[in-house]
Amino acid sequence: MAKPLVSVLIDTYNHERFIEEAVASVLEQDFPAGEREILVVDDGSTDRTPEILKKFAPEVRILRKENGGQASAFNAGIAECRGEIVAFLDGDDWWAKNKLTKVAEALAGEPTVGIVGHGIVIVDGEGEQRSETLREGFRFQANSVEGGKILRRRGAFLGTSRMTIRRELLARVGPVPETIEIQADEYLFTVAAVLTPALILEEALTFYRLHEANRFQLAKGASVEKVRDKQAALAALVKALEEKLTDVDMAREVRSTVLSYTEACAEQLRLQLDGGWPWETARTEWTLYRVQHPEASLAHRLFKLVVLLGALVTPPKRFYSARKMLVENRTYQRARQSWLPAPRMEHIQEEPTASGDGENAL
Repeated sequence: MAKPLVSVLIDTYNHERFIEEAVASVLEQDFPAGEREILVVDDGSTDRTPEILKKFAPEVRILRKENGGQASAFNAGIAECRGEIVAFLDGDDWWAKNKLTKVAEALAGEPTVGIVGHGIVIVDGEGEQRSETLREGFRFQANSVEGGKILRRRGAFLGTSRMTIRRELLARVGPVPETIEIQADEYLFTVAAVLTPALILEEALTFYRLHEANRFQLAKGASVEKVRDKQAALAALVKALEEKLTDVDMAREVRSTVLSYTEACAEQLRLQLDGGWPWETARTEWTLYRVQHPEASLAHRLFKLVVLLGALVTPPKRFYSARKMLVENRTYQRARQSWLPAPRMEHIQEEPTASGDGENAL
């Protein structure tokens, strides 16, 4: 059998409602079937996922393992990939029909680029869709302070169902530490973007599904257990990245820049769950704000500073509880929207799209 150009690696766990659409979106690509292989790593599903996957054999190779989290699923699948490039897909998402063609062409045309990402169409529980694409800064490398700042704001375009990575680069990145049960994709795309240039395509080529069972998303009313699981995974991610980036001789200042946002996200969840010192809340919230809203107006920055002055005299758990009550208060939200709306992320272009299948929605 000829060596495939592309290996498609689908990781799945209890995705019985979604896995058929995910696999079908790969089989229906306008990319030559003889130049790709499809592997599904079933991370110990206990629902009907294994039964549904059987209908796709032998065209799809199915690797079933004990449940161990996303990192262990990636490691199991990457070891079996034979393609020159590996395109990742979560079992609850799906692709536009030209996804593989676009990413393969991009890598062929950019020999120094090691990882390619692109825009997404976010699909909520009601089927409503909106696209998010990048306006500028399509190519970068996170091996400098400036490159690290760019990565912090571009990471959303390099997540699992968006990232395609050269296999030789995956070998350099090495196995993902299996303590990272959630957001193992961030370990891969961070290290990959440090070691080689990254490229983000303008098109939205993945449909990213929002649903209550997603362990990455912390929707309104998320259980304490789910929040704690994510906090532990984020802390493990920061620790693993710190070790890896030290191993590749990245300067301390650059490491700090690359890791600051993820570290602050982990710290925010810790403070919500377990409390801490008020100054920790203020420091964490200011770090997150500076990354998310560097283009914020002076008025909005002053408003944020007033809020953080309150944080300095309020225990963290009480601060986050009060903020949650405000966020859920419709009167407050209407007032904020009228008088001081949240700053827009200027590097991201958002547009509503028509509901329907991938071909029509794009």
